[in-house]
Amino acid sequence: MLAAGAVAAAVTSKLGGGTVIQFVVFAVVSVALIAVVRPIANRHRDRRPELATGVEALKGRQATVLERVDGSGGRIKLAGEIWSARSFDTDRSYDVGQQVDVIEIDGATAVVM
Repeated sequence: MLAAGAVAAAVTSKLGGGTVIQFVVFAVVSVALIAVVRPIANRHRDRRPELATGVEALKGRQATVLERVDGSGGRIKLAGEIWSARSFDTDRSYDVGQQVDVIEIDGATAVVM
């Protein structure tokens, strides 16, 4: 924004403007750009990314049980990879071939329901 103000002041100088006019043009253009661009930049900075990556992208996906999953462990196929898994509800178990939903990722273990 300051660079754009400097360019505007240089153009003013080229057109024959005096030092005071150059300074005024620099200040007005710089302040105007800061006033317009800063709120836009803040909105973009505060916005969360639209695309989930890593383990965040796996939450909420469906997986297929490969080995019986219960509260103590098991195996699932999630996004083309084999993961260790455990049941969210420790009293519940899932048999081979069942579809489960991934609730969260705890280390290298998928917690399913």
